[in-house]
Amino acid sequence: MPEYIKGQTGYSDGAGGTISYGHQFGNGGRTASTVVDPSRGYINYGTGNVTDTGTMKSQYFKDWLIRDSLIEVAKEQVFQKLGTVRNLAPNNGKYLVQYVWHPMLDDRNINDQGIDANGVYYAGGNMYGSSKDISTIQGKLPLLGENGGRYNRVGFTRTMIEGTIQNVGFFFEFTKDALQFDSQTDLLQHLHREAMRGANEIVEDAMQIDLINGAGLNVYPGTATQNSELDGTATNSVISYKGLIKLARELVENNVKKHYKMFTGSQNTDTRTVAGGWTVYVPTELRATLMQMLDFHNRPAFIPVEQYAAGGNTVPGEIGKILDFRFVEVKEMLRWENAGGAASTTTTVDGQDVTTVDDTYINNGTKYTVFPLLIIDDESFVSIGFRSNGAKHNFEIIQKMPGAETADAHHDPYGRHGFWSIQWWYGTMILRPERLCCIHTLAVA
Repeated sequence: MPEYIKGQTGYSDGAGGTISYGHQFGNGGRTASTVVDPSRGYINYGTGNVTDTGTMKSQYFKDWLIRDSLIEVAKEQVFQKLGTVRNLAPNNGKYLVQYVWHPMLDDRNINDQGIDANGVYYAGGNMYGSSKDISTIQGKLPLLGENGGRYNRVGFTRTMIEGTIQNVGFFFEFTKDALQFDSQTDLLQHLHREAMRGANEIVEDAMQIDLINGAGLNVYPGTATQNSELDGTATNSVISYKGLIKLARELVENNVKKHYKMFTGSQNTDTRTVAGGWTVYVPTELRATLMQMLDFHNRPAFIPVEQYAAGGNTVPGEIGKILDFRFVEVKEMLRWENAGGAASTTTTVDGQDVTTVDDTYINNGTKYTVFPLLIIDDESFVSIGFRSNGAKHNFEIIQKMPGAETADAHHDPYGRHGFWSIQWWYGTMILRPERLCCIHTLAVA
């Protein structure tokens, strides 16, 4: 099959410049011909002149190709299935605004309306807030006397959050000869599929970054409080069994549910409730780290999914569980490279500097790589779209085949080139950051 050579120059535009095409089809290793110039976007098979007798239809199974690609892409989605798309109304700007109300008995409910049981003003206006201390609550119970009166007044607080969207898109080009003479008769179908996969991965990566950066609960091993403090020592390296127990308590405090609703099907219209624990999305590099974790009795803490999968209701990609945490591998999980502590040390031996790199944890030879583990609760975020169906992003696709439709007097008078473009509107709004958790950890090499 002829190989793709990207970024080569096309023919002259007649004004001293040149026209460049995204795909150039070479001769695939065959003997070069002096008849056909490969620099002009043709396919050179070394067989002399090729008579062009084909006719190009304007659609070329376009609808079928797009539908087939969308169905395949839906199987590769992870984070898009965890939230719905909130639509922006036309002619109302690119911003979406929403109010989030805080519970009355919550430290975040700060207002100036507080009057206690003695008729005295107090700061906060949330009675005893999030406190669970018996003496504190007992001293602030809203008791009333026989005559009532202006006592025990409270207030309420709402937070306004805002999200915006941005237009994202890309395109590729192809030639008429490529479709007619390439050894792969389904060339256009392959280009469709790879482009749709690319668009899907862009959305997944952008959403993953938004969720990681928007997490209100960030957990680090040991005494570390930031990525640079994960230095490979016994305490500040990987998440531990004790750390997961502490995290479980914080998740309960933040009302993070032990189940979530997940969109299923190619059209994202059906939902399935997954119960039995908090789902943690992990990179594939973390499997060995999880499998080596020990409980308080020095026994393996990790239970492989094979031991409980017979009960059904597992998550695609699930590899096992520890305590109430169910771990799901995500092949394209992102990470922070060159962000951890120093992984190498330099010492002087006989007047020469000798650098030693720690191979215990994954690193780039200089610093450790830090990996995120994500816990995402129901309705903790929404993806902002425009003109979507309310369940998934609406990709706007334009395809024009070589021929009269693409012929242009200044650039392509013979109509030899076609193109395919895709664009969509993307944005994420975090609704409940306290119900998004990101665990920062190193990974065993």
